[in-house]
Amino acid sequence: MSLQLDRSVFGSPVNAGNVLSYEDAHRLLNDWVKNDRLKLHMKQVAHLMKSWAAEKEGLNEADQWRWEMAGLLHDADWDQWPDLHCKKIIEELEASNIDPEIIHAIASHGPNHFGVEPITQMDKMLFAFDELSGLTHAYSLMRPEGYGGMELKGIKKRFKEKGFAASVNREEIQDAMNRAGVELESIMQFIVEKQGQVNWG
Repeated sequence: MSLQLDRSVFGSPVNAGNVLSYEDAHRLLNDWVKNDRLKLHMKQVAHLMKSWAAEKEGLNEADQWRWEMAGLLHDADWDQWPDLHCKKIIEELEASNIDPEIIHAIASHGPNHFGVEPITQMDKMLFAFDELSGLTHAYSLMRPEGYGGMELKGIKKRFKEKGFAASVNREEIQDAMNRAGVELESIMQFIVEKQGQVNWG
């Protein structure tokens, strides 16, 4: 099964700035994603994207939502249509005349899988947060206190253990960090802090 998208241009430039409302984006999420674990992952990545856009990129609220929306919907079609992963959500967003930068970020969140290179900082950070967010949450689930008191050294240890969260590709994570020009440790620390702020119960 190939998930290659076989194109690198998505949406139309005339739709720059167009977004779904918060309510419509979450309605799509809830309609398409029935798996609660996957839904949680998407919400966590959205939270990281919004936090990064605000704190590290200094973006306004409208642009923060663009980043958040990319994170929220990046895996929207994985639950019900795994063999159409990325294709279906891209088509949905294109039909809704959504900002092409948001669509491109979703299309490039797994360049080895979809064949689309991350170009913008939004693209690169979505790729960077995706897998590492999941690994961090998996680590929180095995700790009695969850995110409470979680330290960087603990995450680093789990990252080096290939058997822990074995489906998480460590090489892809390092590739994402290199592309984004960020240090792995700093992103780990950011994720621990930001995901730890929210009660995901």
